[in-house]
Amino acid sequence: MQETGTISLKEGWLNWGDNKILSGEFTIDMRTIKVTGDKEKLVGHLKADDFFSVDKFPTSTLVISGSDPFIKNAAIVRGSLTIKGITHPIEFKALMQKKDEGTWFYTNMSIDRAKYDVRYGSGTFFDNLGDRTIYDDFKLKINLFAR
Repeated sequence: MQETGTISLKEGWLNWGDNKILSGEFTIDMRTIKVTGDKEKLVGHLKADDFFSVDKFPTSTLVISGSDPFIKNAAIVRGSLTIKGITHPIEFKALMQKKDEGTWFYTNMSIDRAKYDVRYGSGTFFDNLGDRTIYDDFKLKINLFAR
């Protein structure tokens, strides 16, 4: 079963120049994890130590080290992602849409939770889970508005 939900940014910034992202940093407020529908038990589980350990790690961080120039409103962005105090490099394709009031950036990221010690139901850490195995990859759909 696939679940959907939201998570909010606490703060962030982007440094833009020469038609590319030069740098940036975003703090993700892990305490804001919500699941679509009435799923309080699941939210509690996601915040627990066998998933994201929100009491110990209330924030995650995306640090952007730069991007390629945006060509036809698309570019590859590079940086690092920290979840549960564990940092790994990340690279993703971002789309850009300029509007009068500012610029929208969009991306769909696939994150391997096993790299960040999110173990619950992971075939990477546990054998013989059978049909109770939970995929290691989770998807983030990001819509960011910058002025």
